[in-house]
Amino acid sequence: MAAHQQNKPSGERNRKNTQNGSRTLQVQWGRAWEVDWFSLASIIFLLMFAPLIVYYFIMSCDQYQCSLMDPLVDLLTGNKHLSDIWNKTPVLTYKAAGMYTLWVAFQVVLYVFIPDFCHKFLPGYAGGVQEGAITPAGVVNKYEINGLQAWIITHVLWFANAYYFHFFSPTIIFDNWIPLLWCANILGYIVSTFALIKGYFFPTSAADCKFTGNFFYDYMMGIEFNPRIGKWFDFKLFFNGRPGIVAWTLINLSYAAKQQELYGQVTNSMILVNVLQGIYVLDFFWNEAWYLKTIDICHDHFGWYLGWGDCVWLPYLYTLQGLYLVNHPVQLGTANAIGILMLGLIGYYIFRVTNHQKDLFRRTNGNCKIWGKKPEYIECSYMSMDGTKHYSKLMTSGFWGWARHFNYTGDLMGSLAYCLTCGFDHILPYFYIIYMTILLTHRCIRDEHRCFSKYGKDWKRYTAAVPYRLLPGIF
Repeated sequence: MAAHQQNKPSGERNRKNTQNGSRTLQVQWGRAWEVDWFSLASIIFLLMFAPLIVYYFIMSCDQYQCSLMDPLVDLLTGNKHLSDIWNKTPVLTYKAAGMYTLWVAFQVVLYVFIPDFCHKFLPGYAGGVQEGAITPAGVVNKYEINGLQAWIITHVLWFANAYYFHFFSPTIIFDNWIPLLWCANILGYIVSTFALIKGYFFPTSAADCKFTGNFFYDYMMGIEFNPRIGKWFDFKLFFNGRPGIVAWTLINLSYAAKQQELYGQVTNSMILVNVLQGIYVLDFFWNEAWYLKTIDICHDHFGWYLGWGDCVWLPYLYTLQGLYLVNHPVQLGTANAIGILMLGLIGYYIFRVTNHQKDLFRRTNGNCKIWGKKPEYIECSYMSMDGTKHYSKLMTSGFWGWARHFNYTGDLMGSLAYCLTCGFDHILPYFYIIYMTILLTHRCIRDEHRCFSKYGKDWKRYTAAVPYRLLPGIF
């Protein structure tokens, strides 16, 4: 949804955890206050099985050449027992623990102690100290945006080592991938548990905390809105962007190095994965200030969903294509390679331009041009908790006139391109597009439920003007 708020609801600036008059804003902002049985069952399912899913995928590549069916067949036919698979799994090592500790500590240093300098010489880049969106309690946090700088420093050191210093092999991540998985899990559970305890006993902003009274839901979805240590260490921004996303491109580079070591060449499919996912990662850090206004920062609380998810789920399952290509190198025909590249680039173009149109519309209060014309929009109103009426504009021009979440459509096109690099012999590398389709469709529904609760009949006018969510003419 492309929306520009003319002014922030005063109720959102001064929300209190009271029963009187708060229900409207509770559905507009953040996670739930109350937990139904379906939500609770879903939470418990994810807490139990998400770590097993990650292990199963990585184990399948380590022991079964990335086949998801062969482990099940072995277990069901009695050829192997669970203990056989587990005993063959690499264990946590001191080397992996040292590597991971050094990695996280290095990213903390880059995040907290080195102010951004990229914004001083890169035109158009918004780095340095930036303000986030207003929280439900009226807090406006400041952030040191230096992710691009951290990414550059990290990768300069990586390539300097690979081509000059030779302190460690560029295949080091692949060679220790499963021992590093245990390290990532340990950090994910530690930070999630610490965030829960912090939310109860010493929150950064008590007025921004949400408690359901259900331990599992609060642990999963988080209590604190923006937990912090000190002035600058923001848990949500750090774990969303660092160490997982900085590591994403390093992981792919390590896969490419392993492919070179094993086969004497890097296939064009591996190059495509590195290039297309590298563009996505660089886009994230170039637009890190914009990320402060997205749903992850503006609505999600920090719990296991983000803490463990960013430490484990993201780096291990978002990089499955490169891992698969180490085990199954694919040399694409020229036409196929060009087609996949174009699909990825067009998807990225749609994703970036759609978001740019929304940002331009917001910044100028609609006084701009979209595709050479003054944008059309629907004027909406809503009531804040204190009874004050406020106004917003919902744009119906540009890509936002094609579908209400067309930026997600571009994202899904890019996701599909990553998977197509791997051919069609196995389903494992296609997990990413399946997962992203479910995730983004759910986000569409969740976001629109919040907007309907906020705008009421005006939201119906908007959906009548822009009837499709993702695919014009279809959905």
